[in-house]
Amino acid sequence: MCFTRFLRSIILTFEHNHPLHSKEEQIKGLLEQISAYIEQYHGGAVEFISLKDDLLEVRVGGACLGCPLLPSTLQGWVAGTIHQFFPEIQVIAVD
Repeated sequence: MCFTRFLRSIILTFEHNHPLHSKEEQIKGLLEQISAYIEQYHGGAVEFISLKDDLLEVRVGGACLGCPLLPSTLQGWVAGTIHQFFPEIQVIAVD
């Protein structure tokens, strides 16, 4: 599955977008879906660490460690997907 199709499926079926779910719960749900895609198709992973104000900290693992495309993955796939729902959120990777 290409990432564009994957992103479209997230947008169409985003079940965590519910008034009873906190922003943090919604973002965790999105990250779980993003990480599942990255793990299945690329052998990597993205893990929620914290959400402080509008700063989302994530940890990468698996094949993402040391990958030269990691900045593109973080900004394009992770931050790009998060920004579809939460444009104010900034994403950074932490150790």
